Formats: sequence, structure tokens, C-alpha cells
Amino acid sequence: MGKQISNPEQQVSYLKNRLEMFLEVLDSIEPETTELEDIDRLIQMMDDLELKMEQFKNSKE
Repeated sequence: MGKQISNPEQQVSYLKNRLEMFLEVLDSIEPETTELEDIDRLIQMMDDLELKMEQFKNSKE
């Protein structure tokens, strides 16, 4: 695991990069061949992103 990100600008940059990664994965999915595991991975990516946003939010308080 890497070191904790406490700088607000780095936190925003991290979240933007993760969201961009998610969007790239989403764009690459072919609806005709998408399997349940693919959808599960997307949901997990969103859950991870939401968790990280909450961690960053709580680190400011």
C-alpha cells in the first residue's frame, strides 16, 4: 500500500485519475458480450471510489 494522501490537491487529482480509469473501462465494454463479472467489477470500482472519497472527506474533519 502507498503512503496516505493528505494534500487536498493530490486527493482531487487521485479521484480524477480513478474516475478517468473507470470511464475508460466503461467505454471499452461491449454491451453484447458483457458478462456479470464485468458489471461486478464496475460496481466494485465505484464502491472503491466512493470509499476513497469518504476517507478524504473524513481526513479534513
